[in-house]
Amino acid sequence: MNIIDRTRFNRTLAAFDAANALDPHKEVDEEGKAVPKEMLYGQRMSDVMEDFAPDASECLQLAARCQHIQRWTIPRDSYPMDRKGYLKWRTDLKMFHAEKAASIMKAEGYDKEVIDKVKFLLNKKKLKSDPETQMLEDVICLVFLKYYFSDFVKQHSEEKLVDIVAKTWNKMSDKGHAAALRIPFPTEEKRVIEKALAE
Repeated sequence: MNIIDRTRFNRTLAAFDAANALDPHKEVDEEGKAVPKEMLYGQRMSDVMEDFAPDASECLQLAARCQHIQRWTIPRDSYPMDRKGYLKWRTDLKMFHAEKAASIMKAEGYDKEVIDKVKFLLNKKKLKSDPETQMLEDVICLVFLKYYFSDFVKQHSEEKLVDIVAKTWNKMSDKGHAAALRIPFPTEEKRVIEKALAE
């Protein structure tokens, strides 16, 4: 990983974590401790990125850590609970995350070029054609499948789950697919994934 100023990089990750530590929602981590939900998500993004793309650029590593920064401040139910409302919520979130990250990065001394690239990644610009945007999307999907898919299995019908997996799969690259298939899914989750891929 090519980091120009590792002290600044680590300080910025810590600033992202501090912003996410304000999340009132808690989630139990791998050690059984209740921690702020979005802080844990950001750290999981970094862990999976490091495993999936150990040579990822500084911009990509930063984007992974702040991909959900302070997401709880714009709740889903503040938008109409239909498809149009969902899409508007997602679009507004991407813009919010990009601006929040940019503010923190500027305070830590990053220049406009680096900040603009992180904002580009967080807004998912040129998905499928920009290698780094695609890499970030792969990691997002892998984090979902590894850490959050089990909750969806408990909450939704098989038909809905198959649709979720199919949509997730379509966002990923071949490298992402290979990494996903190496995740040791429990039997029920593995069956749903196999059915989605078969269809």
